[in-house]
Amino acid sequence: MLKRWIVLAAFIPGCTADQPTPTGFEVSLPLYAQGGNGDFNIGTHLTGDEEVLTTSPHPSVSLATGQAIFRINAAGTSADFRLIASNINNVTQAHIHCGLPGVNGPIAMWLYPESEIGPPPGDAAPSGAGPHDGVLASGTFSLAGVNCPEAAFGAGVTLLAAMRDGRTYVNVHTNDGVAPISTGPGDFPIGEIRGRLDDRDQ
Repeated sequence: MLKRWIVLAAFIPGCTADQPTPTGFEVSLPLYAQGGNGDFNIGTHLTGDEEVLTTSPHPSVSLATGQAIFRINAAGTSADFRLIASNINNVTQAHIHCGLPGVNGPIAMWLYPESEIGPPPGDAAPSGAGPHDGVLASGTFSLAGVNCPEAAFGAGVTLLAAMRDGRTYVNVHTNDGVAPISTGPGDFPIGEIRGRLDDRDQ
């Protein structure tokens, strides 16, 4: 049985040029095993560079990174997922959105703080929550009968089909709770790190 692993490295930057080379640590996390049962993985790496915003500063200034992986069952009806976010502050929400690269699209599935379709507005984690480094959310959600919102691609596009052909992305949102918004890392309510999903086995 083949296992997938991800290695996250975090480094402590030096304050002056004459300080010694920073030391770091590695966290190795086993992801999902993939055997002969027809299950397959879809995943992405998240960075600020992928965000589609016109604000200054742009989220690309963020040092935060992330990784999301979804194990889809052979029938295409269920997904186990793990979402990792590192070197990030004040996370309030994370979702799968339906949208093409370079476009901001509607939410299709909530991943954090809970995994369900369309929780009521305001069901985000509290703003100003402080630093986070590691697994942000994990769980299982149903894909049966779940479509992208019509605003994304019209009617009848299943979330799974969109995930497999690169028409969805994972977005992690942050908010420090202090006006104005989008002032820098830890305060990008529209999204601080983002990554396009694709089918790893295609």
